[in-house]
Amino acid sequence: MTFPPFLHREVLGNALSQYLIAALILLVGAGLRQLLSRLLSKVLFRLTKRYTAGVTERELHDLLIQPLSVLFLLATLYLAFSVLRYPLPPDAVPGVEPWPKVALLRLFLLGVIATITWVALRLVDFALLVVQRRGELRETPAIRRLDHQFLPFAKDLLKVLVIIIGLMVVLGEVFGVNVTALIGGLGIGGLAVAFAAKESLENLIASFTIFLDQPFGVGDLVTAGDVSGTVEKIGFRSTRLRTAEKSYVTVPNKSMIDKPLDNLSLRTSRRVGFTLVFDQKTTSAQLHAIIAGSLEAMQAHPLVTQDVQMKFNALTPAGKEVTVQYFVDTTSYDEYLNVKEDLNYRIIEVVEQYGGAFAGTAPAPAPVAGKV
Repeated sequence: MTFPPFLHREVLGNALSQYLIAALILLVGAGLRQLLSRLLSKVLFRLTKRYTAGVTERELHDLLIQPLSVLFLLATLYLAFSVLRYPLPPDAVPGVEPWPKVALLRLFLLGVIATITWVALRLVDFALLVVQRRGELRETPAIRRLDHQFLPFAKDLLKVLVIIIGLMVVLGEVFGVNVTALIGGLGIGGLAVAFAAKESLENLIASFTIFLDQPFGVGDLVTAGDVSGTVEKIGFRSTRLRTAEKSYVTVPNKSMIDKPLDNLSLRTSRRVGFTLVFDQKTTSAQLHAIIAGSLEAMQAHPLVTQDVQMKFNALTPAGKEVTVQYFVDTTSYDEYLNVKEDLNYRIIEVVEQYGGAFAGTAPAPAPVAGKV
């Protein structure tokens, strides 16, 4: 291929034709990198289609399109600048690369390793997404619950391993560190690092304990120490809870197992207990009628178990104390509140029906003769 004579003019050690070829490579690469990224992800999806039930090709594209585009851009930069010669300074030593060129090459290599690591992290996301979708097709609730607890933990663990491998490759290829000798020579330094990372190691061990013992799972309502909430994620280092105030609380895994843990979702029922104080003018006949009517109302409710108690518990200067206790057969907090409210109204209606009065309140009108 022949160029016009003016393109043979050299600038900084390169002909203008070389700059033109490099610019064309950059333009073509920039224009095709999105297309090539989609084509590569499409080929990858076709190769793994038989194993990726439940995952769409669009989801794979969304995960890989950005890192693959950056990877193709770096490849385009390499091809474009390989056409050019790096200008050597007058004082350059033969056989020794100038430090600006070495720095640029190392920076480029660092970008390539970081992008490949990015692609690997997205592939981990894709693999775990496939496992999650396949798990959702299973009919066993216990298996689905295990998947919801295991998958976030496995994702975090695999990503940490990928990042560690990426860092090791950077140390060896970019900075020229002997990684094998570095790992073997940690010695006392590694022990010091272990002590410095004591909390992280404890949380890591606690995460394995949570996974193996399964004291709770994603979706459970738990109380650990002073924190109560619904488990939304069990991670590599911490557990995320959604509280009743809708705040998002992150609790270290070590704290989840070091303190007494109450898994409220595993309760067979919810307890309701309180004390009613009637004034001294409420007669024993009225108390008998109020207790009998309230017991009948509570026992008749479809969500109240048979463990219903209502007793004249104490006689004090403040009034006559009656304790109430029953259990609501539900694990839903909203349903529990609805049952509690409904029975509170029923008890008040019974008290008003038989002319009783709570301490500190005016007595209710006496019942009309002939009415129950």
